[in-house]
Amino acid sequence: MSQSASLRERRRHETSFRISAEARRLTDAHGLDGWTMDELAAAADVSRRTLFNYFPGKIDAVLGEPPQVPDDLLATFQAGGPTGDLLEDIGVVIQCVLQVDAEDRESLELGRRLLKGTPRLLVAAHQRFEASTDEFAALLRTRSTADISENDARLLLRMLVALYDNVLERYLAEPPGRSFAELYADTLHAARRLLG
Repeated sequence: MSQSASLRERRRHETSFRISAEARRLTDAHGLDGWTMDELAAAADVSRRTLFNYFPGKIDAVLGEPPQVPDDLLATFQAGGPTGDLLEDIGVVIQCVLQVDAEDRESLELGRRLLKGTPRLLVAAHQRFEASTDEFAALLRTRSTADISENDARLLLRMLVALYDNVLERYLAEPPGRSFAELYADTLHAARRLLG
């Protein structure tokens, strides 16, 4: 990727993050129905057109963009890498996603609180999770070294999400220091040790 392309991508990510942060802030202050997309555009300092280029509606803006795995890492994973061990390789992919989408503690806490207190957001997050489960199962089944059923792939993703929830609680409870991605990697290794 060229330097100008990576700069564009970084700016795009920053704008997306800013819009979502403002959408969560507005939802926390006024409820999901208590603000308009025009108010969100003004709060995020973007035009209405730009806003709709990022998110089609309020719920998508509050939830933010789904995490993306870089194409080169995705290709490496599908080829059986980077380590050759399925769980370790999933850990590498997750760490990459968590570092790219790193949020501050306050934003993570707010997002968690909004999901718990806004049923429509929780339903939308669950629908997004189900779609991700389908994509993850398909990805695992394309991995050259994996012989895994669709049901096992879905089970694995649900376990990884349970680990995420555990890490989120730990990350928000502990004093600042270690990154979310580091805590997730440690928790993944602990789960592997316990289940092995």
